[in-house]
Amino acid sequence: MDETIEVVVVRVFTDESGRNGNELGIVTSSPATASREQDIANALGFSETVFVDEVDEPGRAARIRIFTPAKELPFAGHPSVGTAWWLADRRTPVDVLREPAGEVEVAVAVDTAWITARAEWTPAFEWLELKSPEDVDALDPFAFTSGQHFAYAWIDEAAGTLRARMFAPEMGIIEDEATGAAAIALTARLGRPLSILQGEGSQLATEPLGDGRIRVGGTTVYDRTIDATL
Repeated sequence: MDETIEVVVVRVFTDESGRNGNELGIVTSSPATASREQDIANALGFSETVFVDEVDEPGRAARIRIFTPAKELPFAGHPSVGTAWWLADRRTPVDVLREPAGEVEVAVAVDTAWITARAEWTPAFEWLELKSPEDVDALDPFAFTSGQHFAYAWIDEAAGTLRARMFAPEMGIIEDEATGAAAIALTARLGRPLSILQGEGSQLATEPLGDGRIRVGGTTVYDRTIDATL
């Protein structure tokens, strides 16, 4: 028998005016979703869908699981940022998201959310450093048939600003609009704060904290709520 579930959709890492950003589906776990998470994420088709399992400690921690259309991830950046913002927006803020990779610290101020995580929690990316932002723009997403690829070029190296795109057929993602995990991994790789313009115009900011942890954050906005029959 088909079940109807509520899916809240937010856009994570928008620009300052709330445009662009990576869509995130957020589902509150229930008996209707139990053991069906991967099928639901595949049917919804977002680059990632979050299932909020429970608030372990009200005001302190929530447990979440993250699925791409093809697999479960132990950690991901834009789902963590988006979920942190959504919990605060619905007046159930937490300080920590408990994910399979570890405890992710969060901070939210109005429409800006930050998470703190470790680069070793992120997937393995193939890094493609190109000569110019125009070279990044010219890439064909369908040329990537396996793996996880993050292409970037400096816009202003002295200022730490760069242009980026990410392609992850291994995750069932042709092109990801904004990728917090890759931003964390690249910040660790380059050892400096970054301001990243990704996809159609999403904006991510990062900051290494000096102890192996890295912050990534940006603006999140509510987009819509859908009733999905699955």
